Amino acid sequence: MSSIELTAKINKIIKFSNVDGPGNRMAIFFQGCNFNCEYCHNPETINICKNCYKCVDECPTNALYIEKEKVVWNDSLCCECDRCIKSCGFDASPKVKEYSVSQLVKEVAKVKAFIKGVTVSGGESTLQYKFITEFFKEIKKSWPNLTCFVDTNGSLDLEKDIYKEFVEVTDSFMLDVKAWNEEEHFKLTEKRVENVIKNLNFLKEIGKLFEVRTVVVQGKLNNRMTIKNVSEIIAKTDVRYKIIKYRHFGVREILQETLLPPTDKELEELESLAQKLEVKNTLII
Repeated sequence: MSSIELTAKINKIIKFSNVDGPGNRMAIFFQGCNFNCEYCHNPETINICKNCYKCVDECPTNALYIEKEKVVWNDSLCCECDRCIKSCGFDASPKVKEYSVSQLVKEVAKVKAFIKGVTVSGGESTLQYKFITEFFKEIKKSWPNLTCFVDTNGSLDLEKDIYKEFVEVTDSFMLDVKAWNEEEHFKLTEKRVENVIKNLNFLKEIGKLFEVRTVVVQGKLNNRMTIKNVSEIIAKTDVRYKIIKYRHFGVREILQETLLPPTDKELEELESLAQKLEVKNTLII
């Protein structure tokens, strides 16, 4: 299959972002995720639209319509009210576009002079690793000065041979470590933590780990355990540890009441723990 034939479902493209890796970057959010995190801040990226048509009736500008039994989105009519997303009971979005590799490369071309690189996110972007591999290869062929980063939940075992080219063509990864304890991680995400920890060690050893992120939720997770274990692995390296304060924005309303943000004092204590364990670069956000 040629790179032009490969396609991917894209939830949104942010042309300029300074929070998705080093420098000003294009951030591309892929649709579809194999985690179902309680505190997910963009749950509409989890599933693929099943064309139940409920959102069509909710759209105030007729930007959604049915064609050949599928929901179609006319972005030129969209007022970005997000009523369609709020009405969806399936954690999906009708506002998803399908791109070929060449089409997505053209989007990069529009802003190439103003960015330091491209970051793919999600959802979980690595589920479409074949597409991303070809996409990154095309970027490097056209603009070798641009860096290619991957934001991942670490669910795929990246040491496996099938991901070798994908890892090689990626300049660096940003890894979420949500919980260290197996039971906590499974309760939070509905997936095991084994591969996440494997990837933490693997990516550090090959020099392709740019950043680790842990979202801190008050009273629900053993945040200290997670921070301690991650810090011991990335200590004395240049890997940045981003300690993120849980906020309710975007989180499914039914779950907001069960999740509380940590205090500033707790965040400062966790950062201090990481620094005592010789993490050179920490950041609270």
